Amino acid sequence: MNQSRFGKIASRGMIIVLLMGGLVGCSSLKGSGSGTAASSARAPLYYDGFNDILIPGELKQDKKASSIFQSRGFAAGMMVFKGRVERESLVAFFKDNMAKDNWKLTGAVSADKSILLFLKETRWCVMSISEGFWNSVAEISVLPSSLAVAGTSTTFETLPLSDEDASTN
Repeated sequence: MNQSRFGKIASRGMIIVLLMGGLVGCSSLKGSGSGTAASSARAPLYYDGFNDILIPGELKQDKKASSIFQSRGFAAGMMVFKGRVERESLVAFFKDNMAKDNWKLTGAVSADKSILLFLKETRWCVMSISEGFWNSVAEISVLPSSLAVAGTSTTFETLPLSDEDASTN
């Protein structure tokens, strides 16, 4: 009789220990606030191909989902990064640091996914940032602007269509 009572108490104690361990483990998933920022944060990096787009150190490149084309000092393509960072924090990081690297924010949309559109000289950068259950995903695409393809001015300006141009469309 005493052994069965001891077995019940031991099994209940083991369940409590396992639940407590699970709760402690889950609390550290999205940042529990323990530790210093300097010890847990990694320095932001520039990646080959997109050497004027700073990426937060908490994001890791998904090389299988990324594709870059490089030719004569120019790179275009898409790089995908994943990490446990809140979407709003990533949006603020990119808006701030893209401006420091002379990119001009020309448009932004925010809903379940945030889209940021930047222009720099002869290139566009489109960022799509979404937040999932475990990770946030930042898809960063860089492509030449039509100005670079046509070989025209590197300044961005909108000109109205002439009557001749309008009749051919």
